[in-house]
Amino acid sequence: MDAPHLPPPMARALPLTIRRAVRQDAAAFARLMGEPAVAAQLLQGPYQSAESWEARLAEPPKPGLPDLTLVAERGGEVLANAGLFTPSAALRRRHAASLGLVVAAQAQGQGIGSALMGALLDYADRWAMLLRIELTVYADNARAIALYRRHGFEVEGTHRAYALRDGVFVDALAMARLHPQPPRLP
Repeated sequence: MDAPHLPPPMARALPLTIRRAVRQDAAAFARLMGEPAVAAQLLQGPYQSAESWEARLAEPPKPGLPDLTLVAERGGEVLANAGLFTPSAALRRRHAASLGLVVAAQAQGQGIGSALMGALLDYADRWAMLLRIELTVYADNARAIALYRRHGFEVEGTHRAYALRDGVFVDALAMARLHPQPPRLP
């Protein structure tokens, strides 16, 4: 098996910037999620266009909902994105959000996913009044599962034959993290 492509040491030495995603990131999102190694781990369909991402990123925030999409970039190149998404404004689910995370194949294993997770969980815990963060991950994605566990996520169950990937039905894990110290009155 070929060694994974890593950016030159100088590129890795540049500072990592985490910021809110903007509409102009659409082409980078399409490119990132179109990488075969990345697309194989996503629960989204292949061949997403920059135009579809531009439309999603241009949508105004839903009033009263704590959705947030972040990017991690180094030297002006978007290497990863992550977001918190509330499924609806339903009264009984306002305390929960879903998390999605994507890291470019050549940037994996460099702490970028962990940095994005830290930023999103800080926002969820200190600003967004979210008690529960949930996600779904392929059961064979050991690297992602380890990252989620390090950030306090626990497996809550297995979805058998959850998604079709490369012509084969594969299992996925339901994972969640509860706020470690929910806000209280003083």
